[in-house]
Amino acid sequence: MAHRAACTALALLVVSGCGSTPSGPGRVDELPDTDIRVLFIGNSLTYTNDLPGAVATLSGALGHDVGTVTVASPNFALEDHWMLGVAQVIQEVQPDFVVMQQGPSSLPQNRAHLVAWTDTISRAIRQAGAQPALLMVWPSLDRYDFFDAVRESYRAAADQVNGIFVPAGEALRALYEGHPAMDPFSWDGFHPSEYGTLVAAMVVTATLFDSPVTGLPAQLSPPSTGGAAISVSPEAATILQQVADSVTAAWNEAAVGDRIPR
Repeated sequence: MAHRAACTALALLVVSGCGSTPSGPGRVDELPDTDIRVLFIGNSLTYTNDLPGAVATLSGALGHDVGTVTVASPNFALEDHWMLGVAQVIQEVQPDFVVMQQGPSSLPQNRAHLVAWTDTISRAIRQAGAQPALLMVWPSLDRYDFFDAVRESYRAAADQVNGIFVPAGEALRALYEGHPAMDPFSWDGFHPSEYGTLVAAMVVTATLFDSPVTGLPAQLSPPSTGGAAISVSPEAATILQQVADSVTAAWNEAAVGDRIPR
């Protein structure tokens, strides 16, 4: 799709820019003026450090004209978004991809809830001509043993709607276990640190666009259409990129044809 509209300013991962519109449930302020739109539906695991803004910048660095819109509220599940009108938001945004997440959903009843509401929302996504994607999140550190269960819940939801599975949580696990000095978790042991958000954003970008992120510069300014400024050391960038690409290659089984070609 080609999209034409305005963008709005907001707080971003490192500095300020425009391109991602964080809104309360059921409303959108302004839409990005880009060829590709990615709508994020979720909670604080998405809006902390502005993961969508980082995706816009990373995608731009790979040559894609991407704008993001975010509809997220604290502690929200997909059912909450549906009840407050996210179907109308999807129609307003006319996205190319819709990236969804809720809590870890590791318990059987929570997995069933995630799958059911993914199916409901994906009907509206398909009606708008977009592709649903499931952003695998992660458990809190005090429930670390539930990582596999979280992954399988999000894979089940993606399979239910023939959607894209985005293994972001696996990237946080790989970073936590392989590079402890780059802790992907913040002080509460659940929300992502800036490293956690950035490696998750790299996985989203690599998955949606079937494009490895290894080799991108460590310093990235937002494109003219908006995004988040990214600033890490070259050494950190190399580690984050390698983790993101290896995890994406290992876990992403979505059809390449469902993504935007390079």
